[in-house]
Amino acid sequence: MNVEKITDLKVVQDYIRMCNDGWEQGWHERNGGNLTYRLTADELEACRPFFTAPGPWNAIGVQGENLAGEYFLTTGSGKYFRNVILDPAHSIGIVEINDKGDSWRIVWGLEGGARPTSEFPTHFMNHSVRLEATGGRCRVIYHAHTPHLIALTYVLPLTAKAFSRALWQSATECAVVFPEGVGIVPWLVPGGADIARATAGIMDQFSAVVWSHHGLFASGADFDETFGLMHTVEKAAQIYILAMSAAGGGPLRQTISDDELRHLAQDFKVTLNEEFLD
Repeated sequence: MNVEKITDLKVVQDYIRMCNDGWEQGWHERNGGNLTYRLTADELEACRPFFTAPGPWNAIGVQGENLAGEYFLTTGSGKYFRNVILDPAHSIGIVEINDKGDSWRIVWGLEGGARPTSEFPTHFMNHSVRLEATGGRCRVIYHAHTPHLIALTYVLPLTAKAFSRALWQSATECAVVFPEGVGIVPWLVPGGADIARATAGIMDQFSAVVWSHHGLFASGADFDETFGLMHTVEKAAQIYILAMSAAGGGPLRQTISDDELRHLAQDFKVTLNEEFLD
């Protein structure tokens, strides 16, 4: 198949579609949110003919030796998700990681002096951790400002157990989609090494991690799985808020019991995190 431009490639089209889907959900006000994808060997070779002369190396601020030599699609710092579909070359790009796993350089896109997302250190460390935790299966890290989940960080205890139980009990599919639960990171200044390390420190246990008063980080093997995880968590948070509001702040008359969650996990052959059950 002859391809005239890099945006004709399926991997780039799928990446752009996910950015636009997130925008249409209302999760990416202004320049909020970011998305990175680790290219497969075949995808890299398909993209390589469109690479430009590489830019200078830039330190990431963290190190992931298991990602040395990898290539990532990434959104740009200060760029708007709503513009990705309209102007991909200025909104997104591909970066190469050096042989030490501690620096990046642009090989395509991010035109006009743009740089990878300011959250690239967090994405990078999450990729490193999830690569090990999933045996290389994980390729996508997605951060969005999901409003109902953010609202929950003001009213629920900031613990993995409190959030996991609330979400599991709000929508039946949740215990199947993320049986390990969700992790919680307390509020930290975004964009630096501290929040990157705090997130990566629990990303080996969870495919989704809540940033208090900020949003959600989700990971997955492909775009559908990762977007689906983000969507499921946010919808469950919305249901919880609607139910609590309808009940005047609670208590709720009924919910999914712990034994029902166990039965659900057994039927769907997933391992539920028993630490979060009573």
